[in-house]
Amino acid sequence: MLKYLLLFLFWGGGLQAQTIWVSGAVEDSLSHRPIAGVQVKVMDDTVHVVTNAFGLFKVTIPTASATLLLTQNGYQPKQVTVRKYDRLLITLSPLRKDADPVALAKARSKLQHNSNPNYGNTGMGTHAFYNETYGATYENKFVPVGTHPVSAFALDVDRAAYSNIRRFLRLKEPVPVDAVRIEEMINYFHYDYPLPLAGQTMALYSSYTTCPWENTHRLLQVAIRARALETDSFPASNLVFLLDVSGSMGTPNKLPLLQAAFRILVNNLRPVDKVAIVAYAGEPGVILPATPGDQKEKILNAIDNLSAGGATAGEAAIKLAYRIASEQYIPGGNNRVILATDGDFNVGLSSDDEMEQLIIEQKESGVLLTCLGFGMGNYKDSKLQSLSSKGNGNFAYIDDLEEANKIFAREFGSTLFTIARDVQSEVWFNPALVKSYRLIGYENKVLPADTSVKGEFSGGIIGSGHCSVALYEIAPVAQPVTEDTLLAKVKISWRDPQDTVVQHLTGVIPAALESFDKASDDCRFAAAVALFGMVLRKSAYCGKGNAEMVNNIARHALGPDKGNYRQEFLKMIKMLRKGKH
Repeated sequence: MLKYLLLFLFWGGGLQAQTIWVSGAVEDSLSHRPIAGVQVKVMDDTVHVVTNAFGLFKVTIPTASATLLLTQNGYQPKQVTVRKYDRLLITLSPLRKDADPVALAKARSKLQHNSNPNYGNTGMGTHAFYNETYGATYENKFVPVGTHPVSAFALDVDRAAYSNIRRFLRLKEPVPVDAVRIEEMINYFHYDYPLPLAGQTMALYSSYTTCPWENTHRLLQVAIRARALETDSFPASNLVFLLDVSGSMGTPNKLPLLQAAFRILVNNLRPVDKVAIVAYAGEPGVILPATPGDQKEKILNAIDNLSAGGATAGEAAIKLAYRIASEQYIPGGNNRVILATDGDFNVGLSSDDEMEQLIIEQKESGVLLTCLGFGMGNYKDSKLQSLSSKGNGNFAYIDDLEEANKIFAREFGSTLFTIARDVQSEVWFNPALVKSYRLIGYENKVLPADTSVKGEFSGGIIGSGHCSVALYEIAPVAQPVTEDTLLAKVKISWRDPQDTVVQHLTGVIPAALESFDKASDDCRFAAAVALFGMVLRKSAYCGKGNAEMVNNIARHALGPDKGNYRQEFLKMIKMLRKGKH
């Protein structure tokens, strides 16, 4: 499926002195998904290893060349001749022609479940994830238009909640309510709204329909599409990889996955880009000084050499990474710290408030922040969410190599190249037609209706070509006294990445109501995802909505579905219904 996996689906692990090794990844020849639990044996030797939950392995060989035998139930055995320090991509063919990729995925999930050292039994017949933290979120309520006609919130490109929820569902675990951030779930997906016209930064779209889960209510969808940079016009990047190698990162679903994920990013670097690597445990250290992007082997070797151990000195590491990024600053370029961690800071500043203040101070340097979350059982979602929001940044959670591919390959531009910062939306509702409204999601991104009163201006960031969607549930005025045709007005405000001047895009939303089943695929699918989040949260606003309704709406709104992400969403609904969360 993805030929470029050959370049980066490998994990070298830490290099051992005086040993000869090969490393690689094993994937299914049909589904191109990693295969866990494959036995990799060195022929004519006693050495053997087993691929981890992400299909990765590393094995020592006795001489400069050797033959490996790979075996796994349900697959044809395979022999591969290797040379020292090879990094391999190996495909195994299913024994049956009708091999089901879904069944294979379930088997890998079960293996990951059984091998996870952070996974514990409560003694009551259930399992629990220990020591994960999530920022408390309380659902937005219906707001009367008569007293609060304007709704304001920050727009951004965060999508971490969706892949994190997927992790819980795959492992048949209850999803923590505070892990469900509906706007991040909605904006995980691609929507086909047209790009802005030439010379424009943003384009505004809207849909006004009936509400499938509450007959007397309406749904308003507001979508913002950002202009897309041509790949050959991406600005030069000054990146600092800030990598957590503390003891808490030592499990197979953390540091090994981190290494494989950053291989994907390195593969996309150009000669004009430069990368420095700071690794931190008890103390931070510069693993690699700023290095041109075409020196890929040097960068990859630094990543391969990482090993986990020690405490987590997050405060000192962040300061060091920002200092290096500032020293290497490229005027007009993409200057960014990419923090990859489970979020467990335990040396120096560690509280959410303290870390937020540190990031606020650092962002004045003009360096943006990308936060990547890894792992389970000790995952600090609340810290990473707060750091990214305060640091002009974005936030994603990587639960498998497919997600790493999505972030660093398929959506490379949207993830790393910012079109606009401090992006916020203001929606004014017409009191003649709207009795009250409820913003679905964005609970931790709601802003004062007029930020200019305090002389403040803040918001999120939007990446190249990104589409950001927001949904409102509306209680209409029962019997309008006028024949007003204006439902709402919208104003989008932002700054260019290298400018302080606030720009605006305004638009009006007509009151013409459309039946929900006649709306576009994008509109209906976004509503299905929103309802899915409400069901997971056991929301009081679900009305007659349930997982069955989510499935029916989504199944008929798949559209072109590039990447099959919407199809995967249907599988998640099935997991929810089977698990009876």
